[in-house]
Amino acid sequence: MTARPIDAALWRTAAVLVLGTFMATLDSTIVSVGVDTLADEFGAPVTGVQWVTTAYLLAVVTAVPASGWLADRFGGRRVWLTAVVVFLLASLLCALAPTLPALIAFRVLQGLAGGLLPPTGQALLARAAGPDRIGRVISVVGLVPLLSPVLGPMASGTILAVADWPWLFYVNLPIGVVAVILARRWVPAGEPGGKGARFDFRGALLLSPGLAVLVFGLTWFEQGTPVVAGIAVVLGVVMLAAFVRHGLLAEAPLLDPRLFTRPPFGVAALALVLLGASVFGTMFLLPLYLQRGPGLSTWDTGLLLVPQGIGAAAGSVLVNRLVDRISPRTLVLSGIGLVALGTAPFTRLGPGLPDWVIVLSLLLRGFGAAMIGAPVMTIVYRRVEPARLPRAAGALNLLNTLGGSIGTAVLAVVLQARLAARGPDVAAAFADAFWCVLGLAVVAVAGATRLPRAGVAAPDKKRGHADA
Repeated sequence: MTARPIDAALWRTAAVLVLGTFMATLDSTIVSVGVDTLADEFGAPVTGVQWVTTAYLLAVVTAVPASGWLADRFGGRRVWLTAVVVFLLASLLCALAPTLPALIAFRVLQGLAGGLLPPTGQALLARAAGPDRIGRVISVVGLVPLLSPVLGPMASGTILAVADWPWLFYVNLPIGVVAVILARRWVPAGEPGGKGARFDFRGALLLSPGLAVLVFGLTWFEQGTPVVAGIAVVLGVVMLAAFVRHGLLAEAPLLDPRLFTRPPFGVAALALVLLGASVFGTMFLLPLYLQRGPGLSTWDTGLLLVPQGIGAAAGSVLVNRLVDRISPRTLVLSGIGLVALGTAPFTRLGPGLPDWVIVLSLLLRGFGAAMIGAPVMTIVYRRVEPARLPRAAGALNLLNTLGGSIGTAVLAVVLQARLAARGPDVAAAFADAFWCVLGLAVVAVAGATRLPRAGVAAPDKKRGHADA
C-alpha cells in the first residue's frame, strides 16, 4: 500500500478535531487540584466535592456508547459540532453554579457532551485520512489523551494561583468557540446522516447505566461504604452481563459483543483498557503521594509530572515515523516494556528515591504509552470499512475511558487497604499500589503478543464488512 502524503488540509482538519478531544480529556482532570478550593467555597466536605470529578467521568462513560449511533443517524460533523456547543454551555453553567449540587448537575451535562467528542472526532479524522494515512495522523493527535492527565493538574494549579475557581470552566469557552468556527470551514461533512439503524433502547438502558453503576460502586469502596459499593458493583455486573446476552441476540446492538472476538479487535481492546488504567492510575497515585509523602505543593507536583508529557511527545514523533514501517506488535510490545520499566521504581517509593529517578521513570512511561495507543488504533481503523468507523471509534474510546475510570477506582481501593495495613508508612502503601500498576503491564504483554506481526491492509469491498 503506497502511502499518500499528509497535506495541509488534513492537518487543519486534525488540528480542529483535536481541540474537542483536548477540552473533553482536560476537564476529566482539571478539577483534581481544586478539590480543596471548591470545598472551602461551598462549605462542603472533600468527599462531596469529589463528585464534581466523579459525576463528569460517569457521564462520559454513559455517553460514549451512543456516539456511533448518533454519528450514523445525524452525521459525524453535525454531532461533533452539537457536542461542542453543549459542552460550552455546560462549562458556562458550571462557572456560574451557585451551589455544589448545581455544579455537579452541570458537570453531568458537560460529561455527556464531552463523551461524544473524542470518538466522533476520531471517526471523522479516520474517514478524512483514509487507511494509508491514519497511522501517521493518529500518532500525533493521539498524544492529547496522554497529555491530559499531566496538563489537567498543571492547568488547575496555574489558574487557581491567579484567578478564582470559575475560571477552571471559563477556560473552555475561547477554545470551543474557535473549534466551532474552524470546524465549519475545515472539517469535511463526510457521509450524510439518516442511514443508521433504529436506536437500541434496551441496550442503552443496560450498557450505559451498567457501566456507570459499576464505576460508581468502585468509587464508593474508596469512600468507606462497602455495603453500598458492593450492591452497586454487583448490580453493574448483572446489567453488563444482561447487555452481552442482549447484544448477541439483537440485530443492531448499541455495541456488538462479537466485535471483541474478531482479531485483532479483542487484543487491541485489552491493550487500550490496560493503557488507560496505567496512565490514569499512575496520575492518580503519584500526585497524591508527592503531596502526602514529600509534602510538595500542587505547583511543584505538577512540574514534577511534566516529564511524562515530554516523553509522550517524543514517543509520538517516533511512532509517526515508524507506524507504517514496523510491525504494530513490535511497537506495542516495546511500548509496554518501557511503561513497565518506568513503573518499576515506583514500587520502591520512599525518602531514598531521588527526584531524578521519578523524572526518568515518567519520561520512559510517557514514551512507552505513545508507542501503544496509536499503533493499536491504527490496526483497528485500517480494518474497518468507512461506514463502520463511528461505531468502531466509539468502542475504542469506551474501552480507553473504562480503563482509566475503573483502573483508577480499583487502585484507589487498593491504596485505601494498604494505607490501613501499613499505618504511618505512607510511602510503602503507595509502593504496594504501584505493584498493581506493574502487574497490568504483565497482562498487557500476554495480550499484545497476539497482535499482527505485519501491518494490516485496508479492507477491500469483499472482506470489509466481515472484518469490521
